[in-house]
Amino acid sequence: MTSYNFLFASWGTLGNLSPLLTVARRLRRYGHHVRVIADPAMRVEVEAADFEFVTWRRAPTGGAADPTDVSDMRERMRRVVFEPCSAYAADIREEIGRVPTDAVLGLDLLFGAAVGAKACGVPFAFLSPHVSIRPLPGMPPATSGLGQPKTPEEHAEVRRASDALAATFNASLPILNQARLEFGLPVLSDAMELFDEADRVLLAISQAFDFEADALPGNFRYIGPLLDVPSWSKSWQGPRSPRSDRPRALIACSTGAQGQRDVFQRVINAVGAMDLEAVFTTGPNLDIADLQALKNVHLVRGASHDTIMKDVSVVISQGGHGTVTRALINALPQLILPMGRDQSANAARIEAKGAGLRLAPTASAPEIAAAIKQLISEPQFKVAARRLGQIIQADIDTSPVVQEMEILAAIGRRRRSRA
Repeated sequence: MTSYNFLFASWGTLGNLSPLLTVARRLRRYGHHVRVIADPAMRVEVEAADFEFVTWRRAPTGGAADPTDVSDMRERMRRVVFEPCSAYAADIREEIGRVPTDAVLGLDLLFGAAVGAKACGVPFAFLSPHVSIRPLPGMPPATSGLGQPKTPEEHAEVRRASDALAATFNASLPILNQARLEFGLPVLSDAMELFDEADRVLLAISQAFDFEADALPGNFRYIGPLLDVPSWSKSWQGPRSPRSDRPRALIACSTGAQGQRDVFQRVINAVGAMDLEAVFTTGPNLDIADLQALKNVHLVRGASHDTIMKDVSVVISQGGHGTVTRALINALPQLILPMGRDQSANAARIEAKGAGLRLAPTASAPEIAAAIKQLISEPQFKVAARRLGQIIQADIDTSPVVQEMEILAAIGRRRRSRA
C-alpha cells in the first residue's frame, strides 16, 4: 500500500482544528503521514494527537488571525481571509519546499493556502466543517439563516442573500488577485472561482442535514461530520440530584470567542429558575468565575459532550456544527441561539427538520425557559432528532474522506515523480 505525505492547514481556534485532526487520524490508520500547520496555540492539541506540528511564520496568529472586534462581515472577511493571503501562501509554499508533499487540505477560509498549493502544483482540497460558504444555486447561503425556499418569493430572497454574500467576498477580490499575481497565478473574475479551482471541496456535514441545492459543482463531496473529541475535553461526572426524575440539560458554549458571556448568563438564569438540572461546558473562551449559577447548573470548562448527552433531555448552544451534530446523533432536541459564523445556518436546518427551536441571542430568560420547556415536553422534536441522527451516523460510518484524499495524493505523487 502506498503511503502519502499530506499537509493540513488550520487557523484560529480548536473548533477549526478538530475536524482536520479527525481526517488526519483516519489517514494515519491507512499508513499515511500528516503534518499540521496551525496557530502556535494549537501546538499542544496537535502534538497530543501525535502529529508533526508546524507553526505559521508570516501569517497572522492569535487574535490577529481571528479578531473578535469586527462585527461587519465585509470588514471581517477582508481582515481574516484576504489581507493575509500572501502570508499564508508564502508559508504553505515554504513548507511544501521543506518536506515533499502529495496533497494539501486547508480550511475553507484559508484562501492563501489554496494560492500557495496551486503555485507549487500540489493538489488542494478545501475542508468545510459546516455548510458551504460558497453560495450554491437554490440553497440559502451560510450567513443568511434562511430556510429552504419553496415559493417564488422565497427563491428570490435566497438569490438576493447569495448575491449579497458573493458581493461581500468580491469586495476584497483585488487583494486576492494581487496575491495570485505575486505567486504567478492568473487573476479571478469572482472570488468564488477559487472553490471551482480547488481539486476538491469537502463538506464535512451530512447531506441529509443540509438544504437542497439546485445543483452541486463537480468537485464538491459530502463526507459526513468529523467529530473526534479534543484533548482538553475531560471526562466528567456531575453531582446527582436526589430527584432522579428531574430532566437534565447540556448547555454548550462555542469554542470560538464571540463575546457570548451575556447570552449564556441569560441561559443560566433561565435554567436556574426551572425544575431542571444542567451542566454547562464553558469552553476555552469563557471564564467560569465570570458566571453566576444556582446549584442546579454545574459549570465546567470542558467535558465530553458524547458522555453528557447520554444523560440529558435537551441541548442548548450557539449552534456550532459539532455540537449540533452530536446532539442529533444522540437523538436530542436543541435550542439554538446563533451568534454568527455558521450558527444561523445550522439553526435554520435544525428548525426546518423539526429537531429543535431557535431564538435570537437577545432572547430573555423567560423566553429561553419557555423554549426549553417546549422541547422537553413535546415528543416530536426528539423523534425528528433521532430520525436525522441515524442517517448522520450512517454517513459518518461510510465517509469517503480517506478515498478522496488518496485520489488527490496519487495525482500529486505522479506530478512530483515527473518533476
